[in-house]
Amino acid sequence: MRNGVIAIHRDGTIALVNGEACRIFALPRDPDPVGLAFSDAFRARPDLVRVLSGAFEMTTLPNRAELRLKELDRVIGYTLSQVRDDQERAIGAVLFFKDLTQVEQMEERERLRDRLASLGEMAAGIAHELKNPLAGIEVMAGLLRRQVPDTPSAQSLLADILSEAKLANAIVVEMLEFVRPVRLQVEQTDVAQVLQQSITNAESKVPRGNVEVVLEIADGLPQVDGDASQLCQVFSNLLTNAFDAVKGHGRVVLRAALESVEQDPGFTADAPEPVPSVVVDVEDDGPGVPAELRDKIFNPFFTTKVTGSGLGLPIVRKIVDAHDGRIDLTDAPVRGTRFRVTLPVSSASSWFK
Repeated sequence: MRNGVIAIHRDGTIALVNGEACRIFALPRDPDPVGLAFSDAFRARPDLVRVLSGAFEMTTLPNRAELRLKELDRVIGYTLSQVRDDQERAIGAVLFFKDLTQVEQMEERERLRDRLASLGEMAAGIAHELKNPLAGIEVMAGLLRRQVPDTPSAQSLLADILSEAKLANAIVVEMLEFVRPVRLQVEQTDVAQVLQQSITNAESKVPRGNVEVVLEIADGLPQVDGDASQLCQVFSNLLTNAFDAVKGHGRVVLRAALESVEQDPGFTADAPEPVPSVVVDVEDDGPGVPAELRDKIFNPFFTTKVTGSGLGLPIVRKIVDAHDGRIDLTDAPVRGTRFRVTLPVSSASSWFK
């Protein structure tokens, strides 16, 4: 893992900024900041200015501390040290740091997996306990409905019972699907065909109404190593959410293109090769996702829908993770929501097929 280094003189001018520091803090390399006051050169990074400003004021300097850069969505681990002359006078300071963003993301994924494993065991037990009584309710309500064919009020009540029992059973089935390990049938998969099928599947689940669906597939899009059926489930779910968001009037865009996704060079000794990936955007012009809900939408059982189970997006994320991909939520360029699914053309899953 590479280190970023920033050194400053006692008067606050910059002595050294290495390339890794420029990458992590997204600093321009031209013009060269050496000789400039760090407060001016790093004005766009107030957290960095704050840390460096304490270099000659604090009695105990931070060692192996962490700093979260909200504007860059990065986490760094850093150590700040003073440089002293022969008379032990502080003549400068050096900030050593590493980009811990991917490390933290991996740790968060591990924590999430642990939570989901515990939750999954509990949910599986509950689901199995509920499945038999629900089946019994459906059967008995159906039998009772046949016995009172001439009583409209009873028929209406029994229809409601059957409807609610079927809804509860669908949630139980989704719970079982969520806790079940993802097993991929990996093969060369045409993403364009998957997206076409996903549109058909989504239309069978949610009324499309007057929604305009635009499919934009880049020329020469390569096939990916993946499970076509499960990828279809991913995009069907995202499309269903998009149809719900625009409420029968609006525009949904499905866009697929080949991109070279840069790997984080902080984890390799040499410059890593970009990973060829198919990037699929599912974009709608609905009201968008409120900022306070964005960190919650992939949590199991979190939903804003009246009849939702809160398991659709967690299942989507689980399938994407199994394909060594990633899913991100951002704002659409004008208004609405954009889910971006990045799938490597060749994934580690294909090694074991």
